[in-house]
Amino acid sequence: MEEQKNTYQEQSLFSISWPLFIELALHMGVGIIATFMLGHYSDAAAAGVGVANQLLNLFILVFNVTSIGATVLVSQHLGAGQFKKARDLSRSVFGLNFWFGIIVAIILFVFGEQLLQLFSIEGKVLDYGLIFVKICGLSLFFESLSLALSSVLRSYGYTKESMFVTLAMDLISVTGNVIALSGIFGLPVTGVAGVSWSIMAARAFAVIALLYYVHNRLALSLTLKDIWKAKKADIKGLMEIGIPSAGENLSYQLSQLIITSFVVSLGTASLAARVYVLNINMLCFLITLAIAQGTQLLIARYIGAKQFDRAFRRGLRTLKIALAASMIASLIIALVGSPLLETFTSDPSIIAVGLPVLWAIIFVEPGRATNIVLMGSLKSAGDVRFPVIIGIISMWGVAVSLSYLLGVHLGLGLLGVWLAQGADEWLRGCFALRRWLMKPWERRSKIQVPV
Repeated sequence: MEEQKNTYQEQSLFSISWPLFIELALHMGVGIIATFMLGHYSDAAAAGVGVANQLLNLFILVFNVTSIGATVLVSQHLGAGQFKKARDLSRSVFGLNFWFGIIVAIILFVFGEQLLQLFSIEGKVLDYGLIFVKICGLSLFFESLSLALSSVLRSYGYTKESMFVTLAMDLISVTGNVIALSGIFGLPVTGVAGVSWSIMAARAFAVIALLYYVHNRLALSLTLKDIWKAKKADIKGLMEIGIPSAGENLSYQLSQLIITSFVVSLGTASLAARVYVLNINMLCFLITLAIAQGTQLLIARYIGAKQFDRAFRRGLRTLKIALAASMIASLIIALVGSPLLETFTSDPSIIAVGLPVLWAIIFVEPGRATNIVLMGSLKSAGDVRFPVIIGIISMWGVAVSLSYLLGVHLGLGLLGVWLAQGADEWLRGCFALRRWLMKPWERRSKIQVPV
């Protein structure tokens, strides 16, 4: 038992993070490919699906409440050598996400149109977005289970297995996109509906594959009985960590809904450019996200083992790596911005709007890297309320208000919106750094550490 405990404590950041990097690249890559193909099919389709995805991402946060809680608590109990408790938590998060998935799927199917209309979109953009929301909304049941299962596997250090599942999902999804949008082999072009059904198939496959890996790697069989037997103590622990942790993401997604409505008022070219730039921008923080997630797992284990100094040093080392990676990646993207945008669209008005924004990314990304790495590290250390408090204040007081001021009122358009979000990322990043340097676990009695 002691040997197993030390194995969890001594796993390296690289061994955890490189599969996460590939998985994130595959996950983002399939989204970029879908946007690329939809852009050549119809700019209105690309814009509609882009807005619809924002709505779906908002509901995915419901699943992240338990998934985030599971990642932190399972990792902490593994670090503390409490293996039975870690397995009980794994069963509980599976059961909770089963019910969350059903509820969210029903809400989106029944009220999808009303929810999309909150974005002030209309015409073909609304039509395409509604098709996507109706079908992909149902697939969120599978997404809910996938997030629970993958969070359990990652907590145990099995990041390669999750990577393999994502690769298979991408192959299914991309194949479906090609069939839906190209008319290959004389098949009918089914457009957004075909793309949506391919995502449904990919997510259903992921659940089956992840269940296999959980059973095979962890010797943990999850059955229908587990959806009725979640322990109250487990639910409480997951919620205490998950709700404040997901609160930061919830605040971000809600603020993005408002900012999207500002962009809609700027015209279709700005909305389409935002969708394309967001996809390109994902390339900037792939490394940051991967090592930040790996760092979260390690810091949670160190905290569980009460190795606080080690956790502190790990957070700062990861921050240095993330800053260097984000600055280099954003500079490269800015330098080749025009060819990148032209792969998505040939519309000169969209390209003209998007090019200046790609240069603004150089300002935004180092701040985002600081924010992602250290806010995640604080959550793993049990300091879960601080990120959501700062997030709410900064996202709404800076990102939303400045987006309107710079983008709409002062006429800077999409560039003004991006600069405003950069100011938000930097402010939150600076607060996170200050908080980390204060070593909050040394003065807070409510930190989540297994006993």
